[in-house]
Amino acid sequence: MAPRILVIDDEPHIRDVICFALERAGLASMAARNGTEAMTAFRRGNIDLIILDIGMPDMDGLEVCRQIRKTSGLPILFLSARDEEIDRVLGLEIGGDDYVTKPFSPRELIARVKAILKRSSNEAGPDRRHATLVAGELSLDRRGRTVMFGESTIAMTALEFAILDALLARPDMVFSREQLMEAAYGAGTYVADRTIDSHIRNIRAKFLAVGGSAIIATVHGIGFKLGIESGRKA
Repeated sequence: MAPRILVIDDEPHIRDVICFALERAGLASMAARNGTEAMTAFRRGNIDLIILDIGMPDMDGLEVCRQIRKTSGLPILFLSARDEEIDRVLGLEIGGDDYVTKPFSPRELIARVKAILKRSSNEAGPDRRHATLVAGELSLDRRGRTVMFGESTIAMTALEFAILDALLARPDMVFSREQLMEAAYGAGTYVADRTIDSHIRNIRAKFLAVGGSAIIATVHGIGFKLGIESGRKA
């Protein structure tokens, strides 16, 4: 079954363009005109990814994302008519996976969607060398797509999961932002440095909320590395 994408935008033309591009790419689409319709569609379930416009009446995209993130790590790609950094950073900090600015190239949008879907898919498979990565009280289950700290399950977006996976898989390596971008988005996709920084802040905040600290260490002038000692791998 093709992945189902919920497109949320108050402009009919934009919805039509995105849905047409998704269908041509072999993806299933459904549309919502505003935040209220979006939340109704979200609660029905059977959605694999959300494309979400920020600037909507009644309930803007940032608020829709906040509501969804209370219960779900479903991937969210933001759209905005403005390329202001405050919008970009705020969207990522409240749980967005990626950000595309209008006007956009449908080809680029589909590439971003496919990259996120690839990361959020449950196809780790038996060929992965280690199904579970462990460091201290932290464990990451690649097959189940779950992250635990002690007895607490931590909800991760697809890109947060990919970043943490990369750090745990090579615990002694210091990753540059470019290397983490490639781990999270795949080769050939450009995102700003601040995007990775926002994801790192989100990951740290989620662990701090359950009593974890220093999960990701900053190596000044270089990038980031795992901040706790790695343990066994299953």
